[in-house]
Amino acid sequence: MDKFKKVFRQLPDPRAANARHDLLEVLFIALAAMLCGAESCADMAIFGQSKQGLLRLFLRLEHGIPSHDTFSRVFRLLKPQAFESAFRRFMGAFAASNGLDLTGVAAVDGKALRGAYERGGRATPLHLVNVFAVEARMALAQQKAPGRNETAGALEVLELLSLEGCIVTADALHCHRAFAAAVLERGGDYVLAIKANRGRLYTAVTQQFARSGKRSIAERIDPSTHDRHEARRATVMRNTSLAALYGFPGAAAVGRITSRRRRRGQRADAVVVRYYLLSKYLSPKRLLHVTRSHWCQSALKLARRITVIGASRTSSIGFSMFISPRTTTAPEKTMLQKTSPFCAGSPSISCVPTQTGPLCVAKSSAPAGTMPSSQQPSVICDSPASSGGQSRISDPRPVRHRARMRRPDTSRRPSSPGRRPVR
Repeated sequence: MDKFKKVFRQLPDPRAANARHDLLEVLFIALAAMLCGAESCADMAIFGQSKQGLLRLFLRLEHGIPSHDTFSRVFRLLKPQAFESAFRRFMGAFAASNGLDLTGVAAVDGKALRGAYERGGRATPLHLVNVFAVEARMALAQQKAPGRNETAGALEVLELLSLEGCIVTADALHCHRAFAAAVLERGGDYVLAIKANRGRLYTAVTQQFARSGKRSIAERIDPSTHDRHEARRATVMRNTSLAALYGFPGAAAVGRITSRRRRRGQRADAVVVRYYLLSKYLSPKRLLHVTRSHWCQSALKLARRITVIGASRTSSIGFSMFISPRTTTAPEKTMLQKTSPFCAGSPSISCVPTQTGPLCVAKSSAPAGTMPSSQQPSVICDSPASSGGQSRISDPRPVRHRARMRRPDTSRRPSSPGRRPVR
């Protein structure tokens, strides 16, 4: 707790002077709740109530556990820039105290967040650029892409990091001079996918492999999983002339990955060939590992689900502390229930305090991926403020159905003589 206070003590409290709950205590309870799987401010309040005895061992809690409204109000008022700076210091201290190695492969990728859009902007959801440390299995940084421009967002997020000892991987969208120069400037190396949209540079890379020359080759056959068999071959050739001929900073070698996959009971898929630009020479075996590690950042998208609960359609602040699971966990197993012990915890950690939306959600018995049946679902409020802790039922119809109330059918009403029935 002392280290936590040392990091967040400089964070200004945006509330009035007569605020009852200490800001550091609110943040600590929120962090502990999110580490145990909480997904909303109501979950944070429930977690605090259930673990109040444990929390009092190192927190004063003069006025008890903050309510869900208090958590929501605090995270709405906090200044995003100040909170981000404090949380980055906390992440650095967390990694150092737990012996996490933040060097190695750092995967850069952008994702559009499903449902995270303002009213009327469904076609332009929030777009984030993530930097994921593969060996530590931790998200190093997240940055909102300005104007949904992932290229600009990647350049901004690189400026926040020290990349000493890191190999930065990215897809073909980021294979350009500015990105390569930014990685080298921060002390790192890069392995960038390159495609035909790079024009002459791509042609030069492919032609080099078509010609004879000294090259290193390694092949890896992955064990059959998910009813498929895959073999990948890596070829690496040195080439320092690309930097001078095409003005691409730091290019020192080129790589090629050839993938062959066969599904059980089916013909082999078409051979897939990918090309890469390298800022330093890597062995083919190392290149296989680096390129495969880049896709580990997809776990960040899956487990985070972006728990941006209220931020999906409202402006909010947020932070992300993510430790990727070794295996994926079904969403229904990570949902918090009032009867759960909370600290049973899910293997993934995603801390995104946000401005929460409505706490009442529609609950349907329909299986995942299907439309709910015609029976009326119930609206359950998980707010701890509900009387007696019982579920409070308002209108048995979900909100989206209330606006679709049908007008009474007047076609069957007895009509007066000489008048046509109203339809």
